[in-house]
Amino acid sequence: MPRFYCPQPLTIGAVVTLPDHVAHHIQVVRLGSGDHITLFNGEGGEYTATITTIEKKRVTAEIKLFTPREVELPYAVTVAQALPEASKMDWIIEKAVELGVHAIQPLAAQRCVVRLSAERTAKKMQHWQGVIVAASEQSGRNRLTALAEPVDFNQWVQQKDLHKRILLSPRAEQSLSDWARHHPPQSVALMIGPEGGFTDKEEDLALAQGALMLSMGPRVLRTETAGLSALAALNAVWGEM
Repeated sequence: MPRFYCPQPLTIGAVVTLPDHVAHHIQVVRLGSGDHITLFNGEGGEYTATITTIEKKRVTAEIKLFTPREVELPYAVTVAQALPEASKMDWIIEKAVELGVHAIQPLAAQRCVVRLSAERTAKKMQHWQGVIVAASEQSGRNRLTALAEPVDFNQWVQQKDLHKRILLSPRAEQSLSDWARHHPPQSVALMIGPEGGFTDKEEDLALAQGALMLSMGPRVLRTETAGLSALAALNAVWGEM
């Protein structure tokens, strides 16, 4: 059954007008009146609905059933990703959502090639939000991954919060999987460097602010591989249920 994100109040018996992009998709795949679809609004659970009308630029559906289905991880993982080149961030976000990441925090680190102006940041945020929605629809998630605005690495690393911060670095002497096996599931933030990695100065600052330095093994992973591998490793060790 096709799944669509519908950011509006959904209640059984209501007839809702679907967002324009959803209406367009329904027409492209040639769904018709009476066909069943699944809707979710990001507040938890999902709704079975029946398409009632299809017009040129407007599609409505009647909500028939609510299912309190959840597929979220029992611990919150944030991927703090230093901005990579080109479209790598799209791929990282898409796959991280599929793996159950709770939040994405883009970072502007010293070795980042990409530098975003205010205008480009706004456009990128809108685009990345679309990537999150599409990945959530595809993967069966009923809650959207939180997307924070890009922030300078030095500024972010000095903020205080309750999540343990894990700095992935080839300099580390302990692996992430070994650490996870000896600690209970918990909320963590995985800090991923850009193509050239974090500088020694950035890593030292993170450690001074309480970050834990861990490695992904003896091989050096690309920036688009490291965070996803770490997220998958945590899921494998801690379990998803």
